[in-house]
Amino acid sequence: MSVENDKDNLVISGITKVFGSGEKSVKALDIIDLAVKDKEFVSILGASGCGKSTLLRIVGGLEKPTTGSVTLGGKTVTGPGPDRGMVFQSYTLFPWLSVKKNIEFGLKQKGMAASERSRIANEYIEIVGLKGFENVFPKALSGGMKQRVAIARALANDPEVILLDEPFGALDMQTRSLMQELLLKVWQQSQKTVLLVTHDIDEAIFMADRVVVMKSRPGKIKEIIDVDLPRPRDYHIRTSPLFLKYKSRAVDLIRNESVKELDMDKLTAL
Repeated sequence: MSVENDKDNLVISGITKVFGSGEKSVKALDIIDLAVKDKEFVSILGASGCGKSTLLRIVGGLEKPTTGSVTLGGKTVTGPGPDRGMVFQSYTLFPWLSVKKNIEFGLKQKGMAASERSRIANEYIEIVGLKGFENVFPKALSGGMKQRVAIARALANDPEVILLDEPFGALDMQTRSLMQELLLKVWQQSQKTVLLVTHDIDEAIFMADRVVVMKSRPGKIKEIIDVDLPRPRDYHIRTSPLFLKYKSRAVDLIRNESVKELDMDKLTAL
């Protein structure tokens, strides 16, 4: 059965991924089907090793699937492209460039005029709250500020989809919470399609319209939770009965997978 419809922007069809060959081969993903609508925010949630980052890299064109395909706007993804902006946990900023020059980098590669690059960079610097830090270099920024630059750089290129791979995983709890709220604010302003990979249950539910819970060995979609929480969202919603209901369901799904993993590890050790 096809998962595609007229409103789907990003369509993942029958994706499998096998690393290695022969007896040493490892199946990381097993028949992933997922359709993401235009301007939708989807979280992919799962324990370490479930293949969620591999799936994101396939969508980003950084990995080739063993079978299956990814289409964006009806076009098959065959490699990296400006229609997809990626943000990683490790920031990936250019240390020799200032905040503003980092944000302008992709625009310069496109051959955009300096005045237009500057205008767009200043716009996103304002959006992510870094006004006054335009000429500061990454080494002088906190982790949260570096990630703001990375998000601004991805958005400045005006991609159709933003792909986020554990973007706040290296941040402390308080900074992480603030960055989640900032990202939601930026998303509502930019109206981009977003695919977020995370192992944080609260983060997955707080951010998304839908939470895709994955199982591992090999990675498959176990369940999709529709998150019917009002927007805009702030930290107060995390204590609402409906939020806690979604969290309880996600915890049960993840916990069941963890128990299976432990049982399998015991059997392997015998």
